[in-house]
Amino acid sequence: MKAYEIQGSFGMDNLKCVERPDPAPGHGQVLVRMKAVSLNYRDLMMVRGHYNPRQPLPLVPCSDGVGEVIAVGEGVKRVGLGERVATVFSQTWISGRPTAEKLSGTLGGPIDGTLSEMMVLDAEGVIPLPNHLSDVEGATLPCAALTAWSAMAELGDVSAGDTVLVQGTGGVSIFALQFALMLGARVIATSSNEAKLDRLRSMGAWATVNYVDDPQWGKTVRRLTDGRGVDHIVEVGGAGTLTQSLKAAAVGGTISVIGVLSGISSEFNIIPLLMQHLKLQGILVGSREGFERMNRAVEGHEIKPVIDQVFDFDDVPEAFAYMASGAHFGKVCIGF
Repeated sequence: MKAYEIQGSFGMDNLKCVERPDPAPGHGQVLVRMKAVSLNYRDLMMVRGHYNPRQPLPLVPCSDGVGEVIAVGEGVKRVGLGERVATVFSQTWISGRPTAEKLSGTLGGPIDGTLSEMMVLDAEGVIPLPNHLSDVEGATLPCAALTAWSAMAELGDVSAGDTVLVQGTGGVSIFALQFALMLGARVIATSSNEAKLDRLRSMGAWATVNYVDDPQWGKTVRRLTDGRGVDHIVEVGGAGTLTQSLKAAAVGGTISVIGVLSGISSEFNIIPLLMQHLKLQGILVGSREGFERMNRAVEGHEIKPVIDQVFDFDDVPEAFAYMASGAHFGKVCIGF
């Protein structure tokens, strides 16, 4: 079978397509023929060596994938032959609060990921897809969708009447917009691109802000909300946007930190965090049980992921380059 490996050292030049032996499932495992993969910023950071410079190599990257179960090992009852399944990001986090042990088995680092024609996975580490989704659409769920769901529903307690701020037009932010609307919240969205802002409004965003034209967008968001601020912020920028998020947040609000697109370290004033009784919450995807709850919501409301572009398996480097450009709206995927 073919697979992509980061070989020798990090960097896009060291992402190579290689031949590996066809795997076979053991007890409690399933063999999945992969059909689609979606890319996350984490995957790009992993290839570049920015996510975990001590990650042993070679490594098959990517955390999200969908495929068909083509063989099952002894004792498997959760899924059957021919079933379409999505990978679970953390193979060892089934339920409950995360622990170091539960987060030790994440796909695409430290263990081999989804950018492979076939994968052997524990039967506990896959989940059936909502029936209304294609393989490519389903491949967007394991990380981007579940991260947004965790921020909105599992940990954020977003409810009808709340105001939610989403940053940018990547996969997590678009899913957060969709889930927030599903939960009855109104959404303010930011982007640096006017055409993307138009699309966000067409998807239901109540208001939009161009953060390049308006670098003090935190104050603008407060004005839009009559000085109250927003109840929940999906913080994908990281260090470079956190100061503005603190200005935009309502008293008692929550900032879910899920990305580092603008940097990983900076100085910021901690006083607003204290004086406004804010909650600063890190989000690392979610558990399999959270994934199952999300899928019931996705299926019940017939939510469709937003796909920007689908690349062929032979064009993986081009797919990474396109995602790195920031030109996408929604998810960048790879079809097999």
